Amino acid sequence: MRILVVEDSVALSRTISEAFRAKGHAVDAVSGGDDADAALRTQPYDVVILDLGLPDIDGTEVLRRLRARRSRVPVLVLTARGELQDRVAGLNLGADDYLAKPFALEELEARAAALMRRGVGGSEAVLAHGRLRLDTAARIATADGAPLELTRRELAVLEALLLRTGQVVSKQALFETLFDVDSEAGLNAVEIYVHRLRKKVEPAGLRIRTIRGLGYLLEAP
Repeated sequence: MRILVVEDSVALSRTISEAFRAKGHAVDAVSGGDDADAALRTQPYDVVILDLGLPDIDGTEVLRRLRARRSRVPVLVLTARGELQDRVAGLNLGADDYLAKPFALEELEARAAALMRRGVGGSEAVLAHGRLRLDTAARIATADGAPLELTRRELAVLEALLLRTGQVVSKQALFETLFDVDSEAGLNAVEIYVHRLRKKVEPAGLRIRTIRGLGYLLEAP
């Protein structure tokens, strides 16, 4: 999945970004409201982690503009403003969840993962497909109960396909799931990860079809 972290604390932004990258997600990080607004206008995201106290325009204004454009990307507000009226105001502006600082990183990861699953029509932490199970929280895939040795990017591809079983997922969409905006990787890198994943999951009965010119399809079991 692709995540936008909007946080003006360099140390906190780095901690959050590294935590999600370690789980195989692509993360873009900005420190100001104007940069966040520009990123949200040009790049699709699966979830936004938004601080409210930003150095230029306030995070509430970023959220207001986002919803005014009728964007439905899930937004998790992360802020030191933990009073009831602040939480209510943020939710009324269109935030999907609210987490006050200080917070536990594990809780942030769990809440963001739940929003990402909800955003693509899923709700379960464990995704099942035939003989395969993917625990999206623990980042572990198993076939008939036996662990599959997948890299974090192979796990990310698998998760993206499982969340859209029976639907064609474009190469561009997978690229945006795997790589940050500053990455020097090209679209051909997606083919490499799909090829590696296909070799590992086909023995478990998963078939990933290449739909020429469109993308990849994980067929229903």
